[in-house]
Amino acid sequence: MKIAVVGGTGLAGRFVVEALRTRGHTPVVLSRGQGVDLLTGSGLDAALAGAGAVVDVSNVITTRKSVSVGFFDTAGRHLVGAAERAGVRHLVTLSIVGVDRVRNPYYAGKLRQEEIVRSGSVPWTVLRATQFHEFAGQLLSGVPGPVAVVPAARVQPIAAREVAEALADIASGGPRAMAAELAGPRVESLVDMARRLIAAGGARRRPVLPLYVPGGMSSGGLLPAGTGPRGTRRFADWLSESTA
Repeated sequence: MKIAVVGGTGLAGRFVVEALRTRGHTPVVLSRGQGVDLLTGSGLDAALAGAGAVVDVSNVITTRKSVSVGFFDTAGRHLVGAAERAGVRHLVTLSIVGVDRVRNPYYAGKLRQEEIVRSGSVPWTVLRATQFHEFAGQLLSGVPGPVAVVPAARVQPIAAREVAEALADIASGGPRAMAAELAGPRVESLVDMARRLIAAGGARRRPVLPLYVPGGMSSGGLLPAGTGPRGTRRFADWLSESTA
């Protein structure tokens, strides 16, 4: 089956493409380099022609609510509209565990994305996954200065490859609406993850200062709310391999 992967050049997207190919599908990456622009809709109709399913792992790097909502609203409407016209039978969207419980500017955009998917006529599945193992490093890279201020939060990080495998499995089957939340094998302290990453040489050496963040992040809002599938690769495993 031809399956379009939106964001197929990103961290999770590359693994999704690989997983789909392993399963015998024909993945097609939708990117600006291939003449597809989510924000204008240019190239979408041609790219989705003949696709049986779409996996959306698109992303925008921002800490501003207006930018996040603007991107996911515009991109989501263009993608759903093109999928409807192409007769796509299944739209699979990656979202985030806690997106509806944690007040965060970026999460506001992801919630808007979910709303657009649910209101469209294309059969859909939304998979909420916990943060990737790379999350601590991404936070550190965005914090300048001699001290790294990191949210005091508990997370249950998961390997990006395991999320991609789950997305490929979902895309290969029928729509599930809201899939069971996917999380990593164990709960970690985000502050501790940052310190361990620095100690292992995976980030610039400096002190890490915990910061209580209101709005649910520092009170368990990023953890899965119930039972569901769990990955097997621990943060310690990822850390040892990525900093070897």
